[in-house]
Amino acid sequence: MYTIILFYKYVTVEDPDKLKEDQLILCKKLNLKGRIIISKEGINATIEGLTKDIDQYLENLLADSRFTKTHIKKSIGTGSAFPRLSVKVRKEIVSLQLESGKDINPNELTGKKLKPEELHSWYQNNEDFLIVDMRNTYEFKSGHFKDSVLPSLNNFRDLKREVNKLKKYKDKKILTVCTGGVRCEKASGYLLSEGFKDVYQLDGGIVSYMEKYPNKNFLGKLYVFDNRKVMGFDTMSQDHQVIGRCELCKKPSDYYVNCANLMCHKHFIGCISCEDKKGETYCSLICKIKNILKRKQLIK
Repeated sequence: MYTIILFYKYVTVEDPDKLKEDQLILCKKLNLKGRIIISKEGINATIEGLTKDIDQYLENLLADSRFTKTHIKKSIGTGSAFPRLSVKVRKEIVSLQLESGKDINPNELTGKKLKPEELHSWYQNNEDFLIVDMRNTYEFKSGHFKDSVLPSLNNFRDLKREVNKLKKYKDKKILTVCTGGVRCEKASGYLLSEGFKDVYQLDGGIVSYMEKYPNKNFLGKLYVFDNRKVMGFDTMSQDHQVIGRCELCKKPSDYYVNCANLMCHKHFIGCISCEDKKGETYCSLICKIKNILKRKQLIK
């Protein structure tokens, strides 16, 4: 049996390169695959392996005093969620790219953490609050909390551009949400720095809420950054909804594809019905024609 783990931790890492090498050695020894980002501000990772090997990895990770209290999210793996192992050192574990001197340290400034149980109670009691989804636009399309607001984000760093459009809500009770929590630790702090008064973040991210309350207030499936593309809980229930739409035929779908024109390679929701005879999907007729013409030129 395979297990996928998702975790992050904002903590001072004095020597990111040393931690990178240690992680590479450990993951290779245990035949783990996935993505690990390390910086001076912490670690952000999604990795898969045999359950026994993941258990050994976690035993090693949690023995490190820097990561002892790390919130680990687990899900059932497929054995093929990731094609390879990638461990990189970057400036930030999630890239907001603020101006020098304006960086957000979530250990100093961040929104109040809200447990999934508390959010569920908010919904049940008709609490007056607003969810601001900090994920990218394409992630939002396959699944999101009902009545949530989505800034126009193609990348997390776009939040700087969009924050002024959100300021009409600055006096409301705001809850920021994202997949596992790493973006919201920083995003909620950024909103506070921009004058928002009452800001929360969903502790453990959307995945933690969905585990406890499948098909309750979060509609559709959760986008994930591995070969599964989306994940849901209790999807055979009559309460489960497919809210995504094929961008070509508009039928219900949560099947993500990339445009077969590699010069475009747009990531979007398609469907099996819109694949051509070669099993390829194009985001537009223009992209299909361009690809056909390019192939003819290569044949010549």
